[in-house]
Amino acid sequence: MYVPADNREDDIGVLHTTMRKIGAAAVVGQGPDGIVATHVPIELDSNAGPYGVIRCHFARANPHADLITAGKEVLLIFQGQQGYITPNWYPSKHQTGKAVPTWNYVAIHAYGMAETYEDPEKLKTHLAAMTDHFESPYAVPWKIDDAPDGFIDGMARAIVGIEIPITRLEGKWKMSQNKSVNDALGVVNGLRAQGDDTMAELVVSANDLDGSTR
Repeated sequence: MYVPADNREDDIGVLHTTMRKIGAAAVVGQGPDGIVATHVPIELDSNAGPYGVIRCHFARANPHADLITAGKEVLLIFQGQQGYITPNWYPSKHQTGKAVPTWNYVAIHAYGMAETYEDPEKLKTHLAAMTDHFESPYAVPWKIDDAPDGFIDGMARAIVGIEIPITRLEGKWKMSQNKSVNDALGVVNGLRAQGDDTMAELVVSANDLDGSTR
């Protein structure tokens, strides 16, 4: 991934928090007929290895699972907050006309050598951890133990576990860092005006702005 210095995010804590918040990734690998990709929710173990370990699972019928066993490097793409930025938000555009549209976004790439596993208890541990994470916002979280006896065991037999120790982690926060303070604030104001406070706060943080309007 092309990452200019101003857009680079190297803080592992920030990267891991964002990966968990996004919650899912595209797992990209190389097959005999070309590139293949599978979109899956993920479990992230921050305490394993220097960059963490990602666990996910594929349907057993997915041919991508067979390619994992070849032991080749895979890429996981996490796509975070993103959106269109109109040049009309830049004060400089109204002064000089020298402005064009752009696209702001958060993206994280994680690389590693993937391995498969089929141990039923390990699969259930993975499913429980992932479910607990996604259910945590709810007042009464669903647990895999809520399912009837044997039901989860049957479901687990239809999947293949994937474990990926991360060997390389890249983060890109493209949030108007190449703009002047006034133009960056114009982006913040424009985003807030259309109700996108989340993207606005990312621009504020990336550009060390106080978030005030001008």
